[in-house]
Amino acid sequence: MRPLASARRASSRQRTMNRFRFLLFVAGDTARSQQAYADLRRICREHLGEGGFDIAVVDVTRAPETAETHRVLTTPTVLKEAPEPRRRITGDLSDASKVLTGLGMLPGWPDPLPQMEP
Repeated sequence: MRPLASARRASSRQRTMNRFRFLLFVAGDTARSQQAYADLRRICREHLGEGGFDIAVVDVTRAPETAETHRVLTTPTVLKEAPEPRRRITGDLSDASKVLTGLGMLPGWPDPLPQMEP
């Protein structure tokens, strides 16, 4: 194996591990669904950079089993799959600070929160 190819694969794995992964659950191809996607993409671009995230859209009318597996009851719902911890937010995604707070991506993140002594 060539060292350069190995370094590229390691670099690619590292980028994948550092990327945020989101599932956006929507109901059909509606104006509300399109707005939810646009809002989430805008927030991600502004706060994570263009290459720092992946968004997978799940249409619950076409994939109800996926919604059930993830216990999604309302749309739009965003599930942050990575990095841990997994968090979700439901409803209007236009307010960036509410979305970031709901997904656990507060200022200072990803620095861990201090642990309380027992």
